Amino acid sequence: MLTVSKDLFGTGKLIRAADLTLGPEACEPLVSMDTEDVVRFEVGLHECGNSMQVTDDALVYSTFLLHDPRPVGNLSIVRTNRAEIPIECRYPRQGNVSSQAILPTWLPFRTTVFSEEKLTFSLRLMEENWNAEKRSPTFHLGDAAHLQAEIHTGSHVPLRLFVDHCVATPTPEQNASPYHTIVDFHGCLVDGLTDASSAFKVPRPGPDTLQFTVDVFHFANDSRNMIYITCHLKVTLAEQDPDELNKACSFSKPSNSWFPVEGPADICQCCNKGDCGTPSHSRRQPHVVSQWSRSASRNRRHVTEEADVTVGPLIFLDRSGDYEVEQWALPSDTSVVLLGIGLAVVASLTLTAVILVLTRRCRTASRPVSASE
Repeated sequence: MLTVSKDLFGTGKLIRAADLTLGPEACEPLVSMDTEDVVRFEVGLHECGNSMQVTDDALVYSTFLLHDPRPVGNLSIVRTNRAEIPIECRYPRQGNVSSQAILPTWLPFRTTVFSEEKLTFSLRLMEENWNAEKRSPTFHLGDAAHLQAEIHTGSHVPLRLFVDHCVATPTPEQNASPYHTIVDFHGCLVDGLTDASSAFKVPRPGPDTLQFTVDVFHFANDSRNMIYITCHLKVTLAEQDPDELNKACSFSKPSNSWFPVEGPADICQCCNKGDCGTPSHSRRQPHVVSQWSRSASRNRRHVTEEADVTVGPLIFLDRSGDYEVEQWALPSDTSVVLLGIGLAVVASLTLTAVILVLTRRCRTASRPVSASE
């Protein structure tokens, strides 16, 4: 009997039992309830292609657990790594497998757009406490990216910022393929509908700032370990009440309903339908955009009240792979340092010996001259 925790990576994100198999013959787990926290395999020691080795003090049965995540439904993304975990059954002993990761020091990249009337739209990666910009754009699957959208108004009248649409792509081009929609329908954070906990932060720090989290992911069957997130930001007057076109809505799984950052709850009902129409009063506001599609032209950046901004790349590290790099790199670095110190010591001793020899020769050569005088 083999029992596997659904929190396989220790990140709090549960894996699916259907993504697990055991051994070279890909034996499937026992049928379990979705509410259970573990996945169980019940196989014989000689089944599933397991191998056996006899040592002096033990019988060792070897196999591996394979986690091969597949996209859910019609999505094209996965949020966990493919992993092959070796397993050995030793009698009477047991072992375990653990991993760590190295952290690169790349600085995050962001783009900022300036509009005609000096409105500045920005989208930044933030630390988990929201107090500072994230120093490194690296993530592991299971982490959450903290994103902060801002509008710097200067001397402009007070404005309220909204994230109208967001799409993730493997390149900075928002029309690239594959892609994954994060925010849609004029402010519905649709990424939170699936197995993610993505949501807008409530309350917002101010009308000119909107914060939200996105559970990180990578595209299935794509070797690139990075994504870019492009968001269409827009503003309204701060005194204007939120409506179906200007809103920030998150999905609550416990209540199975949408809720807004501010404004009446019914402005989020259109998120369920996937069609947030144009309220009648918004027709009198020419700056409000009725629809924004992925094929929209980038030359709309000159419009004062809206802009497309991109943050990225978000770089994903493979936990097991980076652990191997770390384990191999550390001995190599240590060897280089020790070799350098050894060469320095040898050079110093050689130089000292040469100086002593020359000093003795000079003293020996000077004695006959003194005697003849």
